[in-house]
Amino acid sequence: MTASKRFLYLSEETLAGLDIATGEAIEAIEELIHGRSLAKVWSAPKAVVQPPDGRYMMATLAASDDPPFMSVKSLIMNARNTERGLPQINSLVTLLDGETGMPVAVMDGNWITAVRTAALSAVAAKRMARPESSRAAFIGCGVQAQSHLQAFASMFPLTEIRACGRGPTNIEALCQSAEDLGLSAAAFVSAKEAVSGADLIISSVTYSAELEPFLDARWLKPGSFSTVPDLAVPWVKDSLSEFDRIVIDDVEQEASMANKLVRSDLVAGDLSGLVLAEIDGRHEDGERTAFIFRAHPLGDLALAVLAYQKARERSRGTTITA
Repeated sequence: MTASKRFLYLSEETLAGLDIATGEAIEAIEELIHGRSLAKVWSAPKAVVQPPDGRYMMATLAASDDPPFMSVKSLIMNARNTERGLPQINSLVTLLDGETGMPVAVMDGNWITAVRTAALSAVAAKRMARPESSRAAFIGCGVQAQSHLQAFASMFPLTEIRACGRGPTNIEALCQSAEDLGLSAAAFVSAKEAVSGADLIISSVTYSAELEPFLDARWLKPGSFSTVPDLAVPWVKDSLSEFDRIVIDDVEQEASMANKLVRSDLVAGDLSGLVLAEIDGRHEDGERTAFIFRAHPLGDLALAVLAYQKARERSRGTTITA
């Protein structure tokens, strides 16, 4: 007789209710990076399919012996979803027992994506941003802006945010979230005005093949830190050399990608190098630093395992029997 398969389903609402703190997410990612250096954690370069109609399809894979799990995230981005009343990006994460391959959990990938992306930025910011940073500029005001606001507000003495984006509803929502945290918030039409004088720049512009670059690193003040989870698509490529230090998420993954995030001679190293203290995040207060990244698969694994463990501890989620 075949044994029944029992696993947890964790919805976006359930995941949000777990109240995972930024510090917990940072620690989970850092532990996996250390495990990878000991050959106990592995990840594959993300796989991407881009049909000619503009859809963006992506999958990530990561596994660990400690904790013993494997995660796979499947994601589709389709701008036409807006006409359907759906988010442009939708995804799902499956978590398997790393020894047996039995399903352990299936969970909402949109929540995982938002929180793990901000957590990856936070791991870099912890080492690359000036600790006294108080003014943040958001270029793009959607889901990623919201998750980065929550993460950075818990890490830095923020007093002000500047919001610049294409959707007034998202801009208003981001400003309201900042005000709820006790910060002043203002909307900007000009990206140049928004980033000028900012200590932290969060660039999370939704990918589009038709997007013309409009962000220039020459506008940034000395000592600023930029986190760029949008493949640097909105950045003027010739201006990226103005950064004194650029770190990416994973040099091995980047080597397998046809379209590079940034010229290789501008890259100081990757996130593992930062965490393992193989490279410095900042040499001087006046350096302009940047973390430009695609999405490290270890981030998905770290957040999926952390969410699963918390859900089990608190008896949350829906048990599925197959």
